[in-house]
Amino acid sequence: MSQTIALVDDDRNILTSISIALEAEGFRVRTYTDGADALRGITAQPVELVVLDIKMPRMDGMELLQRLRKNSSVPVIFLTSKDDEVDEVLGLRMGADDYIKKPFSQRLLIERIRALLRRGELARETGDTANSQAVARGDLVLDPVRHACTWKGLPVDLTVTEFLILKSLAIRPGHVKNRDQLIDAAYGEHIYVDDRTIDSHIKRLRKKFRDVDSEFGHIETLYGVGYRYREDQ
Repeated sequence: MSQTIALVDDDRNILTSISIALEAEGFRVRTYTDGADALRGITAQPVELVVLDIKMPRMDGMELLQRLRKNSSVPVIFLTSKDDEVDEVLGLRMGADDYIKKPFSQRLLIERIRALLRRGELARETGDTANSQAVARGDLVLDPVRHACTWKGLPVDLTVTEFLILKSLAIRPGHVKNRDQLIDAAYGEHIYVDDRTIDSHIKRLRKKFRDVDSEFGHIETLYGVGYRYREDQ
């Protein structure tokens, strides 16, 4: 069954050209020209992935992303202006999985979409014991099959990217992972992303766990080196 992608952008030319390219690759596509319509449509009929522009009328991409994240961990790639680093950082901290700067090639977007969908499938893979086995580290439990995370028995809703980063750290507690290793774990070896992308995801992870437990401090930063998951004493 083909996967459905939601495209949200107020530029109809972009919607048309990307839709044609994605449909040629076998995807189903639903398009929206503003965030309010997209929120209603995606809530009523969930999709496998959302491509989301930041600057739109009525409800901009940031607000849409924030509302989507209240009830959904659907993978999100957001589109940002060429030089607007603030949008990139804010979007990642609010729960986007990836971003692409305009202008971009359709081939790049398709590669990022396929990579993100593939990561989601790997995170839920049931045929590979290494991927499907639950990870339990003290109060933390990660279940890749159900894409579920709990801390002290309470659910923590993670995006695909956040889940893969945390899993990479928790599998080997006490061992430091540098940013390149975490990028490979979350995005794959052939996808380039900036180092600050990982930093933003880590901040988002910490916030989600502290919303459940204000004393959470198991994701540690080793400045100039990377991150590690703290071993329970």
